Amino acid sequence: MRIIQITAGAANMYCGSCLHDNAQAAELIRQGHDITLVPLYTPTRTDDVNVSQSRVFFGGISIYLQQSSAFFRKTPRFLDRLWDSPFIIKQATKGSIQTSPQKLGDLTVATLKGEQGDLKKEFDKLMDWLQTQPKPDLVIIPYTLLIALAEPLRRTLNTPILCGLQGEDLFLEGLAEPWRTESLNLIRSQIHHVDLFIATSNFYARLMSSYLGIPKEKIEVHPLGVSLKGLDPRTDKPIPKAPFHIGYFARIAPEKGLHVLAEAVAILRREFPYLKMSAAGYLAPEHESYLKECHRMTDFAYMGELTREQKSDFLRSIDVNCVPSPYADPKGLYVLETMAVGTPVASPAHGSFPEMIESTGGGVLYHRPDPRDVAVQLAELIRNPTRARELGTTGAEAVRRLYSIEHSASRALETYSRLASEATKLPSTASIAP
Repeated sequence: MRIIQITAGAANMYCGSCLHDNAQAAELIRQGHDITLVPLYTPTRTDDVNVSQSRVFFGGISIYLQQSSAFFRKTPRFLDRLWDSPFIIKQATKGSIQTSPQKLGDLTVATLKGEQGDLKKEFDKLMDWLQTQPKPDLVIIPYTLLIALAEPLRRTLNTPILCGLQGEDLFLEGLAEPWRTESLNLIRSQIHHVDLFIATSNFYARLMSSYLGIPKEKIEVHPLGVSLKGLDPRTDKPIPKAPFHIGYFARIAPEKGLHVLAEAVAILRREFPYLKMSAAGYLAPEHESYLKECHRMTDFAYMGELTREQKSDFLRSIDVNCVPSPYADPKGLYVLETMAVGTPVASPAHGSFPEMIESTGGGVLYHRPDPRDVAVQLAELIRNPTRARELGTTGAEAVRRLYSIEHSASRALETYSRLASEATKLPSTASIAP
């Protein structure tokens, strides 16, 4: 198959969506398919071989300038190439990019207005480039914040359009008014341009069907897949002994719940004074004060952002990975990565986590991400280290059976092939007058 897959870059951050998009594209390429992974905003950053295109569309600098001034909406494209180059974008986003919804309301609406908005030139550039490429069997949009691409893509390429559902409700709920209401209305008005929406969990399929009004029959669930490269479980990993080592591996942000774990560990240290805690993950500049506040709750080591090799070593070194996210996360790639190396997880009983834990048996669930509930579940593992070891072994086996990137890619390919086959039986929309 020939597939155009659009992915959204996240500058210097290891983004779970980028990692998964790249891993799945790489696996489909390995299987002999023609996958063009097209980055938007910034070049993508992965912890494995990057298979995305070097050219970036909707470059972060370009869309900022065009949103800020009408002058840049009319500049010639040869001039745009100066600030659209991956090198310039990387230099401009060395620290981080602005991702706070409170400050991106106008840009979100401009993007969702598509060809009728201030970013029309960016839509035109992408469509013109796609017409120079071999015609794809289908196109994949990463999430509904880019749903305005659906109609021009369908018109330009006359091919099925798929759209991911990847946690955008958290961003949309964070928008200030009137941007939030306008964004939701714009997304809902364009749902009919998408052939199929892909959710990563049954939980999120139900949530987004209700939240955005997507017909249930237009949503299919494709569970996440994880690249197992370098994530082999330690066969000689001993049963945890004192001091028990609690880890946190995820982005350092309030919605991921490091503060909840820090307070839970402070409670646990009253009974287990030698308890060890370590945290690792991307830290945005705006969350540095948040990390300091977590450190004031209890003592722990912050290991920073990790490479793939460092990630594997870290996850093997801990006795449990606990990310008590207050937000009902629809993904949780770090849960699969943790279980893959034979380490159990302790997760809240909401979002995608119950589906992952129940299907793998690789961890425990606590009722809610409250420090006391978290402490109770972790205490059970500390008192029964043999069970923690058994959970890790069970999880490692199940991830390989159910959640490998090979399994995920094959599942996705079945859907892609079906849609492409159905599309060939329909009349060309390009020949139908509006």
